[in-house]
Amino acid sequence: MRGHLTEKADVFGFGVVALEILSRRPNYDNSQDNDKIYLLEWAWTLYESNQSLGLVDPTLVDFDENEALRTIRVGLLCTQASPMMRPPRSRVVAMLARYIEVRPVASKPSYITDWGFKDITASFEAKHSPSTRSERSNNTNTKNLNLEVELEASPLNITEFSDIIGKGR
Repeated sequence: MRGHLTEKADVFGFGVVALEILSRRPNYDNSQDNDKIYLLEWAWTLYESNQSLGLVDPTLVDFDENEALRTIRVGLLCTQASPMMRPPRSRVVAMLARYIEVRPVASKPSYITDWGFKDITASFEAKHSPSTRSERSNNTNTKNLNLEVELEASPLNITEFSDIIGKGR
């Protein structure tokens, strides 16, 4: 959140890489079917339906299913949305080395359940300047934005960041 990498960010990244290696595909692949574009979302769907082995690279024909399931569960634990829900690195190593059991993955991370939000930041252009509520209601440019949410719902004034958003930073 503050631009600092932490041990828990490393753990998250490790979880993503572990799932990428096991599935032999990137975290995001828009050439896939809609339900498989995002690796983490697809992994959770398979996990919830007790079909986690469907994540494994289909070209692998001879592999230890228990090890694959262990790696998938560790990857899912590492990618929990809350850093407090992610195991420390030492525990990840111990789980993969079979020194300790992999605890059950209890909850679907909120970043997966919240993916249905409507991102309105693309509707703002750099030329828009912050305005008051009355100015917005009288401004003819706002009707072209086709917004479905009340602009005051956010504590941040997104227009202040429009040049940063436009540059993709």
